[in-house]
Amino acid sequence: MADTDTTSSEDTQLQDFVYALAPSPHFAQDGICFAARRSGLYRSDDGGANWRSTYDSLNLEAPLATTAVVVSPAFESDHSVFAGSQGGVLRSVDGGESWNVAVFPPPPPIVSALVISPDFIRDGTLFAGTVEDGVFRSADRGRRWSAWNFGLLDLSVLCVAISPNFAADETLFVGTETGVFRSTNGGRAWREVSFPTDLAPVLSLALSPDYAQDGVLFAGTESCGLFHGADRGDTWTQIGEDVIQDSVNGIILSPGFPARSELLVVLSTGLLVSRDGGRSWSGWKAGLSTERGLACAAAPHGLDPDAPLLIGLVGGDALRI
Repeated sequence: MADTDTTSSEDTQLQDFVYALAPSPHFAQDGICFAARRSGLYRSDDGGANWRSTYDSLNLEAPLATTAVVVSPAFESDHSVFAGSQGGVLRSVDGGESWNVAVFPPPPPIVSALVISPDFIRDGTLFAGTVEDGVFRSADRGRRWSAWNFGLLDLSVLCVAISPNFAADETLFVGTETGVFRSTNGGRAWREVSFPTDLAPVLSLALSPDYAQDGVLFAGTESCGLFHGADRGDTWTQIGEDVIQDSVNGIILSPGFPARSELLVVLSTGLLVSRDGGRSWSGWKAGLSTERGLACAAAPHGLDPDAPLLIGLVGGDALRI
């Protein structure tokens, strides 16, 4: 990963890790993407070819591990980006040039995931999952946060997914160490869905872009593969069991799903894509080396065979392939 920090390449390989990638909604035009790394938050302005630290204005004495990142759906106009770390969420309204820090109540939780309302420009709502303290919500564009955990029986949140139609259905899902929980009132209350607890932990979740109509979602587990959820999470079926036998670190659905029933899964050992809703699978691109381990991915142009893909590696590199 090309960047301007002063950490030696040898030290970076030993200590760094890419937790999340967040491309601009207008990536095709502006080439902007953020990478949350153990050594901080990095920004690329050229489609992932080069990266620079965004934390210079904080004058930190040591690297600030950044474990989650999201950008505003209206990033082109509001330039808002949010980064999760231990203790709270950092908020920038100038694309990462300067930051304000929202500190969560002590003891300082580790933010494991961030999601932003698709209607953020109107409602200003975000959610943060934490490793041991459940879910936090902000309704004022990330300035203040409060815990929203009524009914959430497992506070070890590993991933969070928000409905594309959140403004109308107020639906959220979280994956935890023990299963999957759903809220249909904007996080005010949670209920465990029927996901079998012996298949957990749940590392990744993805909702259909047409969730309001089809009620479909997918869940990736640490050791039991990938599952298709129907009936808004009340029914689950394993898919790809012949080829998906590794931890599922991420799930990406085509923006045209389900009309284009394409999905990609990020395994620690590689990338698999299905063009038929999970019935058959193939490698994303021939010749892709995964020796350093895959941690996350982003598909800013969708899942067309020739579309670029951004990947984050266990060693700290973020690459465009």
